[in-house]
Amino acid sequence: MTAAPTTADKQSISPAPRSAVIRDALGVGTAVGLSGFAFGATAAGAGISVPQACAMSLLVFTGASQFALAGALGAGAAAPAAVAGAFFLSVRNAFYGLRLSQLLCLPRAVRPLAAHWVIDETTAVTLAQPDRAAARLGFTVTGASLYVLWNLTTLLGAYGASALGSPQTWGLDAAGPAVFLALLAPRLRAGGRERATAVLAAALLLMAQPLLPTGVPVLVAALAAPLVLLADRRGPGRRGTVVR
Repeated sequence: MTAAPTTADKQSISPAPRSAVIRDALGVGTAVGLSGFAFGATAAGAGISVPQACAMSLLVFTGASQFALAGALGAGAAAPAAVAGAFFLSVRNAFYGLRLSQLLCLPRAVRPLAAHWVIDETTAVTLAQPDRAAARLGFTVTGASLYVLWNLTTLLGAYGASALGSPQTWGLDAAGPAVFLALLAPRLRAGGRERATAVLAAALLLMAQPLLPTGVPVLVAALAAPLVLLADRRGPGRRGTVVR
């Protein structure tokens, strides 16, 4: 049963909190949007053309999955394995959408468009807000700023890398892994469940790397998340565990 809207949900945001939401949302959108440079360079290094890289950012718009796909293709993985790895990384956005749909309660006509902006960053900003009005504002500003900047920097990064020649010559082929690790680093400082997932995923990846074809080890590493969740539920202290 859905709870009735609270007074805070119905009231508009006062000027000070509104400016703070916009400032934080623009900060997140700008900081992450600049990573599009690295994706564009990584895509060029993987043999992906500039139009293909731009189309991916426009239509896929989920950074980690894009980096995974470009990185796997650049390492020589078969297209089905690369796509599968990117797909499994993006599945989490569906669960974000289930939570945000209840929180934002957007009109039906807007939901298909809003779903395209459901990613890690918009979810984090939205869930950090105290009421529905602030959540909608944070989601919209973060999504719009990040989408525009990510696509612009993808174009510039891919075109620039192509103009410079071989990305390996300039070390741009390392841009994707570096950004991916930078995005992962905050998770290692989070709760024990996140650290356990990261450590287990790394261990699975290292074990699978010499045994399986390129692109497949990342699919094996993705098993870390359900394994950790299963172990957490079966643990002796599961009743007192706080879900983060």
